[in-house]
Amino acid sequence: MAEKTRKLGDLISIGPAMLRDFELMGIRSVPQLAKQDPQRMYEKMGRLTGQRQDPCVLDTFCAAVAQAKNPRLAAEKCQWWWWSRERKKRNKDVKK
Repeated sequence: MAEKTRKLGDLISIGPAMLRDFELMGIRSVPQLAKQDPQRMYEKMGRLTGQRQDPCVLDTFCAAVAQAKNPRLAAEKCQWWWWSRERKKRNKDVKK
């Protein structure tokens, strides 16, 4: 049986607002998303909207790109808050 083609909306943590953000950035498929860099996406959203984005947007981009790259990603890594904890740990380590 062939594997179902995943759509952006099938990814965990991705709702209507994030789908609009992907559309604004020209990202229309999971394979296209898999080639993206979450940090660059975050910076691009800031430029496109003319507004500073909440860091949770970066965390959601990280979760989405990780899922796009690995359809068997561990369940906890599919959630944006896992990436939020990781980002906060990295930032804490940098400040030491």
